[in-house]
Amino acid sequence: MTGRSSALIRTSLCLALAVFVASTASAQAPAAKAAAPVLVASCGQSPGPLKITVFLKQLQVEHDYKTEATAKDIATKKYKSLIIVTGASLKGMGAAGVSVNDELSRTSALIAEAKKQGVMIIGSHVEGMERRAQGAAPGDNSDELSIDAVCPKAQLLIVRKDGDEDGRFTTISKTGKIPLILFEKNLELKDVLKNLYGK
Repeated sequence: MTGRSSALIRTSLCLALAVFVASTASAQAPAAKAAAPVLVASCGQSPGPLKITVFLKQLQVEHDYKTEATAKDIATKKYKSLIIVTGASLKGMGAAGVSVNDELSRTSALIAEAKKQGVMIIGSHVEGMERRAQGAAPGDNSDELSIDAVCPKAQLLIVRKDGDEDGRFTTISKTGKIPLILFEKNLELKDVLKNLYGK
């Protein structure tokens, strides 16, 4: 092999590598980012939002937690992002003295005001399949109703992977072109939030 041939081969390999790197970089979507202060709310009064707030506190991300957050909360404070945790708890709603319809109505108004104020809406489901209808009492579809009320209207979805066993959230993500972040273990949720709210 001549020196000229070796040089041509090296040049071709360098060009191919450059094209590969460029195509790989362009295929990777930028990491999702959100800003504080954050309002954490519930649609369904499940204990799921507590997991979010524990990690936000550890990460020192400015936030408020209001299980029954309303449009007025969004209108009176300059929140930059809103995390609504889906998952209906009949026990939780009973303790709060609200019905599924009350929750859906409140959440709809909350989302509408958030969009009006330019607040980023993040839909989340952090309790896995046990909080889904598959684990509920026969005929109870309240959890699925809470998902429908929030996730298709969100700008980002954060979901525990085992809660998406049937592809429910993947379908919502693909249909609405909404970025979906899946995590497996509860401790991984902290990393998701750190990446989301980190500078």
